Amino acid sequence: MKNITVAGTGYVGLVAGVCFAEVGHQVLCVDVDEEKVKMMKAGKSPIYEQDLEELMVRNYEAGRLDYTTDYEAAYRNADAIFIGVGTPEKPDGSADLSYVATVARQIAESVVHDCLVVVKSTVPIGTNDKVEQFIKDSLVNDVKVEVASNPEFLAQGTAVRDTLHAARVIIGTESPEAEMLLKEIYEPFKLPIVSVNRRSAEMIKYASNDFLALKISYMNDIANLCELVGANIEDVARGMSYDRRIGDRFLNAGIGYGGSCFPKDTKALKYLARQNGYELKTVEAAVDVNRRQKTLLFRKACERLITFNGLKVAVLGLTFKPGTDDLREAPSLENIPLLLEQGANIYAYDPIGTENFKKRYPVGNHEQGSIVYVDAPQEALENANVCFIFTEWEQIKAIWPEDYRAFMKTPLVYDGRNIYDLNAMKNAKVEYYSVGR
Repeated sequence: MKNITVAGTGYVGLVAGVCFAEVGHQVLCVDVDEEKVKMMKAGKSPIYEQDLEELMVRNYEAGRLDYTTDYEAAYRNADAIFIGVGTPEKPDGSADLSYVATVARQIAESVVHDCLVVVKSTVPIGTNDKVEQFIKDSLVNDVKVEVASNPEFLAQGTAVRDTLHAARVIIGTESPEAEMLLKEIYEPFKLPIVSVNRRSAEMIKYASNDFLALKISYMNDIANLCELVGANIEDVARGMSYDRRIGDRFLNAGIGYGGSCFPKDTKALKYLARQNGYELKTVEAAVDVNRRQKTLLFRKACERLITFNGLKVAVLGLTFKPGTDDLREAPSLENIPLLLEQGANIYAYDPIGTENFKKRYPVGNHEQGSIVYVDAPQEALENANVCFIFTEWEQIKAIWPEDYRAFMKTPLVYDGRNIYDLNAMKNAKVEYYSVGR
């Protein structure tokens, strides 16, 4: 087993560190935030992720996992250092690599024996080459440092399972020694390993995420056409799913993708292509479709209602998907400002994401409308004039069609996740609008 240091304790870094410890490695996670480190030592996760806290506690108590702000000590004697810090999107769509550069400099100033630096963060193609050169240029001690690429493929809400039971592990190396060490680190996972060079590994990450984003946007495009020609997107998707070349995943139509990966990675690859004099027309189309899809329901409602001013509007679901408290690129962030601008009195419900949303839109009156957060969907629906469903949480799916008629002043529902059967809503006498049906 190896001594592993992980830089960064967000979705990528913390989940990776905990899972490395779970299979037996000695792991030290580094973060600059002292309060965050104290919280993690106490067994509390800074992110909402299923099963994560249980593994944190078990491995910390077993002595295989620890947390620190002392990066010099953490990097000094590690066999491998995994970089799992954020690479947020810049205004022009490119990736901000400043956090990666900071960690690379700290590593160069701290290591005292040969080690492997492994970049798990999603970075543009060619970044690992630059990180290796940057570290070599900045080394304080006479040691050998190699850099490898090991992109993550976890989904928020299932990140632990996606790491421990991944479909494959991608490793990108430039030497047999680096390849062998990474294979040794991943051997306890008993997973298929795809070994390629660094640039191919970087591209696999972008190509995979962008392909899934393309699939989602394609289905949403087809769904919009289905509405115009009288077809049902769910029937279409079911018929497509039997084709093994297509598969049955990512065929659900809705109001677009969100989160920390698909939006950022599609824009980053589009930017990279343009920097190299190439236009990725398919990816650019996916980005355009997704941007417009997010406000599809709002536009439908505007065709039905003369104004939202003074109306009670129930909003069910704030996060970009169930199982996470992440709001990044969530449809709610696109639609709630539009509703507030028109003077809506919003009553919002989300089982996990409310506190994060409050930081952006505090309780009370805003420039025109107002927003209140409630603890149950029924509170949001009580005497509401209209309801928007943005996230398919189980607590929201558990609402019966009849409940909308019973609780709402006007049973008018705009469902961005196609939760309900059309006939069930019709029989319940609910005016119901969904996507592609």
